[in-house]
Amino acid sequence: QVQLVESGGGLVQAGDSLRLSCAASGRTFSSSVMGWFRQAPGKEREFVATISWSAESTYYADSVKGRFTISRDNAENTVYLQMNSLKPEDTAVYYCGVGRVFTVQERQYLYWGQGTQVTVSS
Repeated sequence: QVQLVESGGGLVQAGDSLRLSCAASGRTFSSSVMGWFRQAPGKEREFVATISWSAESTYYADSVKGRFTISRDNAENTVYLQMNSLKPEDTAVYYCGVGRVFTVQERQYLYWGQGTQVTVSS
């Protein structure tokens, strides 16, 4: 059984930064692709960023490229999402997931955390 716990969300102003964390347990984290997705009110969950097991490869949605950075610490079984220059349109519940492959496709992510709310005021 895989367990993922996100943390680090909150209420910030436009231009501020936040760092989200996702702590994993229950399987071999260090060999797993990890991804961040988000879901805004009234919208479908969308891809944000993904990172390979070795951290050699990362990929970002165009909407966050240059502002967000995904990273991981395999010794701590944790993946991070550093979010800078936040915008009101970044407001959403952010989820981390364990991916079967390095992909942006949500259906390839097998396990999800409960999510953490990020709210950016203008």
